[in-house]
Amino acid sequence: MRKWTGIAAGLVLAGCAGQALAAVPSEQQVRQLMDAVGMGRMLSQMNSQMAGVMQNALPCVPASYWQGFVDANATNQLIGRMVPVYQKHFTAEDIDGLLKFYRSPLGQKVITQMPATMAEGMQIGKQWGQERGKQMIAQLQSQGTLNQQGQCPATGAAAKPAPAPAPAPAGKKK
Repeated sequence: MRKWTGIAAGLVLAGCAGQALAAVPSEQQVRQLMDAVGMGRMLSQMNSQMAGVMQNALPCVPASYWQGFVDANATNQLIGRMVPVYQKHFTAEDIDGLLKFYRSPLGQKVITQMPATMAEGMQIGKQWGQERGKQMIAQLQSQGTLNQQGQCPATGAAAKPAPAPAPAPAGKKK
């Protein structure tokens, strides 16, 4: 029994030591990765789009405000907040591997082609979801679960049995 306990303890310690040996990536490594994948550019575009939406929603705010709102400093602040997330989920070795990949010709192709690929995929997913939704509604309507308007049928109060009247107290007559 002691032998098995010792082996189990050894395995646990070995596992913990392996995790401890996995180096946390430096902030510089993570920032290099973000630079390689164009994270700053993507975040800047998102910030500009958000400002455009807000400008349309709030026409009383002068355009000069929105121009000041979209700046590199805000993007750098967001990247700074994201660094610890990458440090939590990736080792220094992982980041090195990702840097090698994204700096390679294939990695650069992924970076340039992924936005269009994702946009096309989202359109296909949207169309598929609409088709599936229509199929679901039609099936539920044919089963009588939904009415012709695609809603749950109304259950009126008359459909519920009326509660029984309370018995008269003993000894009293009407």
